[in-house]
Amino acid sequence: MNILVTGAAGFIGSHLAERLVALGHTVRGVDALTDYYARELKELNIRDIQQQGVTFMPLDLAEDDLSAAVRDVQMIYHLAAQPGLSATTTFETYVRNNIIATQRLLEAAKASPSFQGFLNISTSSVYGFDATGDETTVPKPTSFYGVTKLAGEQLVLSYARDQGMPTCSLRLFSVYGPRERPEKLYHGLIRSMFEDREFPIFEGSEEHVRSYTYVGDIVDGLVLALEHVDQCKGEIFNIGSDTAITTGEGIRLIEEIIGKPARLVRKPRRTGDQLKTHANIEKARRVFGYNPTTSAREGLAAEVEWYRQQVLGRL
Repeated sequence: MNILVTGAAGFIGSHLAERLVALGHTVRGVDALTDYYARELKELNIRDIQQQGVTFMPLDLAEDDLSAAVRDVQMIYHLAAQPGLSATTTFETYVRNNIIATQRLLEAAKASPSFQGFLNISTSSVYGFDATGDETTVPKPTSFYGVTKLAGEQLVLSYARDQGMPTCSLRLFSVYGPRERPEKLYHGLIRSMFEDREFPIFEGSEEHVRSYTYVGDIVDGLVLALEHVDQCKGEIFNIGSDTAITTGEGIRLIEEIIGKPARLVRKPRRTGDQLKTHANIEKARRVFGYNPTTSAREGLAAEVEWYRQQVLGRL
């Protein structure tokens, strides 16, 4: 199958692109290579996926011509987005990259004769402070990121409702692992510990409960959705670990793996942060047999080793 992966230079997109190639698919990756974080990390990811056989195109979904990107493509995984909670990212940027880009990609897909399905990658942030319910829970996002990702998700599903377009949305929960973005918790913590620096942590966040999910388990879910795409049309699925830990427990695991204490510095509470996520994955388990298996210790050890081998002293 010919598959397009947007956001292919990013954390999850690069892993997904590699897995799809390993399964025998022909994969085209696109990414705008924005300056949200170090371009050098994205270039490492691009190098890795190209070595595995992924064709890469630098492309901005919000303004570039998308006809070449979707040409002969049968399935689209849409991961490209303006991620995270950032005090320096404007609302207009979130709208541009999470809504306008999504609408333009949907229109390009609809116009392509080869198009067969659109798997939108959403987030548990659409639920708001408490992300513990199933997919019927009323979303109550608390951040620009969550609001615009919810709008993008509903845009995708509206094409299924109104036009019969084969689309679905997959809500991911607290993904971590090798290639994690540098502003995310574990990447930043690992970096600070190897460099013997203080690490800022937001007040109260050590008590936050999270369904931290290893990127390999996330990719398992995304691939299973492709294999059951007929059952996914017009649907929403939670994809994450159904085992939750506190952020404090995660920090202590990193300390044990590296063998030294973190130098934590408390900062004021961050606006819009989720208090509790615990993925209810019964629907994904029932429909396509999703079953994440990687423990937090196993996954965090893999991320520490990736950082030691690929990043430390190199970037």
